[in-house]
Amino acid sequence: MAANHIYVLGLETSCDETAAAIVEVPVKDGAPTGPGRILANQILSQIDTHAPYGGVVPELAARAHLSHLDTLVAAALQDADMTLDDMHAIAATAGPGLIGGVLIGLTTGKALALAAQKPFIGVNHLEGHALSARLSDPVAFPYLLLLVSGGHCQLLSVTALGDYTLLGQTRDDAVGEAYDKAAKLMSLGYPGGPEIEQRARQGNRAAYALPRPLLADNRQDENGLPLNCDFSFSGLKTALRQAAEKAAPLNDNKVADLAASFEAAVAECLSTQTRRAMQIFRHDLSSAAQLNLVVAGGVAANQYLRQALRDVAEAENFALFVPPVALCTDNAAMIARAGAERFIAGHIDAAPMAIPARARWPLSD
Repeated sequence: MAANHIYVLGLETSCDETAAAIVEVPVKDGAPTGPGRILANQILSQIDTHAPYGGVVPELAARAHLSHLDTLVAAALQDADMTLDDMHAIAATAGPGLIGGVLIGLTTGKALALAAQKPFIGVNHLEGHALSARLSDPVAFPYLLLLVSGGHCQLLSVTALGDYTLLGQTRDDAVGEAYDKAAKLMSLGYPGGPEIEQRARQGNRAAYALPRPLLADNRQDENGLPLNCDFSFSGLKTALRQAAEKAAPLNDNKVADLAASFEAAVAECLSTQTRRAMQIFRHDLSSAAQLNLVVAGGVAANQYLRQALRDVAEAENFALFVPPVALCTDNAAMIARAGAERFIAGHIDAAPMAIPARARWPLSD
């Protein structure tokens, strides 16, 4: 690739954030050479729209994307002082997500690319999260990824762009979903993650003996490596509800203790299973490679969980990389970065206008 830098416009509409961003990525010898720069990062949150319902209403989310995406694209171009002609490619989330929202962003991206005669790249939303640390830090492949968000909880070995091996995943609720449901049963606000984190700071993390699902499964294969790196949060949520009912009527102190006990259980589940995945990752890795752990997704914004994972990384001699909080939650900068990496590598669909919107799209595919 002749250009020293490439510029990509990214669109994100998979859930309840409408976003448009422009990133600059430095290139040398056909490969990205560093994090680059975010030239524009427009995000319109829909929290106030969905808060009265205690969760995202797909139809309302889609309407908001339709109403605001064009304005955000124009604002991003203005922030960067650029036009569509300056872009090397246009990328948009093609899934997974709420299908109505995904369709709006995907169709808009295709239309912009067609009008400007630019390559279009449909991006897996999870790949955006998987590569988000490379937008803020010079993280080289391979690395172990813990992806924790409202809809996903997975451990993956990231060997290269597009090369992802699933090591463990939730068997029921995603961790962010569990936070939202836990907050709702304690009559806290939406979204639940920040509410529980704030209350937990004032609570006793040992006040309630909540379970740590799947951690007792210590089975190993013939190489002595863990067979279980999965998560389960449904039973933990049920145990929290039972503890809350037993403690009723709830006051601020009881809610703080419940929140703290719940967060401590989640942190132990995440850190223990991540430690097990580290054993597998280390075994499969070339001895010359750096041991890196990347934690991405909206739940990675939780400071208590970050510290628990930081402790595990230090004990296992892994370097820990967590994107800034603004890049943990859904954003278009990570979609633009993923699109840029695919563009640089030549991973462009032969029929980009035929790329479908997908409600489900496993990263391992």
